[in-house]
Amino acid sequence: MKNLKQKVYISGIGGIGVSAIAKYYLNQGSKVIGSDLVKTELTEKLVSEGAQVFYTQKADQIDADLDIFIYSPAVPIDAPERVKAEELGIPSKSYPEFLGEMSHLFKTIAVSGTNGKSTTTAMLGTILIDAQKDPTMIVGSKLDKIGGNFRYGESDTFIVEACEYRGHMLHIDPHVLLLTNIEEDHLDYFDDINHIVATFQLLIDKMRDPDKVIVYNNDDFHTKQLNLPKCRRVSYGITNSSDYVASDIQFKNGRQEFTVNSGNNNLGRFQLAMPGIFNVYNALAAIAYAHTLGIEVNVIKDSLKKFKGLWRRFQIIKDKDVTVVSDYAHHPTAVHNTIRAAKEFYEGRRVVAVFQPHQHNRTKKLFSDFINAFSEADVVVISEIFDVAGRVEKTDRSVSSEKIVAEIQEMSPQKEVFYGKDLESTLNQIKDSVKKDDVILIMGAGDIYNIAREI
Repeated sequence: MKNLKQKVYISGIGGIGVSAIAKYYLNQGSKVIGSDLVKTELTEKLVSEGAQVFYTQKADQIDADLDIFIYSPAVPIDAPERVKAEELGIPSKSYPEFLGEMSHLFKTIAVSGTNGKSTTTAMLGTILIDAQKDPTMIVGSKLDKIGGNFRYGESDTFIVEACEYRGHMLHIDPHVLLLTNIEEDHLDYFDDINHIVATFQLLIDKMRDPDKVIVYNNDDFHTKQLNLPKCRRVSYGITNSSDYVASDIQFKNGRQEFTVNSGNNNLGRFQLAMPGIFNVYNALAAIAYAHTLGIEVNVIKDSLKKFKGLWRRFQIIKDKDVTVVSDYAHHPTAVHNTIRAAKEFYEGRRVVAVFQPHQHNRTKKLFSDFINAFSEADVVVISEIFDVAGRVEKTDRSVSSEKIVAEIQEMSPQKEVFYGKDLESTLNQIKDSVKKDDVILIMGAGDIYNIAREI
């Protein structure tokens, strides 16, 4: 696939991952055509870079002279474009299958785990760029340093997120695997945490080669249940003895600082412009692998110090009168950790936690965890649940955000908790509740971020 000029069609081209494949082909001079149901900043950027994008998904948009047809996992099997591609005998691959093909063409570094994939990928990619390693990158968000979600490099290094949803990560054959953590999520597909751990074990089993490298979180309970193969293993942690350990974590002047030790080797103090112990863990994973590559410590330190984060990863939208932060957190642990990070980072200020649950099925399976996730917030506003258009699984609507609000109020009668039936109602609840100097966290993986700039 690399250095081949082809004619490619991408169905669901506006997705954050799938759009990166379009850019991969555009960088090779290929003709890229695609479709999506909604015009977005991502699709308009692709058009400006030379892609042709339809905002309908019809069979007659598929031509017999296509070299390959790639589709987002959100595009159902009976979608007209997929059916027509199959009828014409056009080679077809899903986005995860295509990533698997790409992983064989490079020395692939895969970042996997329930939380922290995008930030860890971006941190490591930024370090490798600054160390002049010239990687190709796909990030599940937008990174200013690379002008979006994709970077085309000339080296044989490829950094990519390996998403566990429906076992998609198993298509990838990594040379290096960074594993951040394992928790219950995507329970519309997985039976339970044991099923999730067993699926990660299948990924780990791909690393049975002494030349391969696993970098893993030694503090994570479920990660430690995995049977690690005899490859090169590099552990990192804060609470447990590990190959790379962060200690003396402090908040100073809008930054957090920490010391890293590798065995008896003190690597010194590192700085991050982002809050949260979870970001220390993300940085540790990147530090651990970068250091094993022989990258100079000062290069790693400087890269992380300048790292400003990602779109919707504790992204500060406004910081005057009130502070508005947009974050992708949609798992209960991530929601809780983001609220805690805000409380630590903005000590003494009220935190208004605004959340839009993502998918009814996830919300129902993790309902009690969501109830407890807001314990440290001063004010809570829960917008109605967001469901992904085109998702093929049956939606269980026996749960709602209104029920979450009722449960939180019952558990904490003194807490201010409000329900928003839609984004307009949610915005009005925020405006009625907010006070000067408040920190407003806008959290969720749906379209909740649209109200961040309206506050």
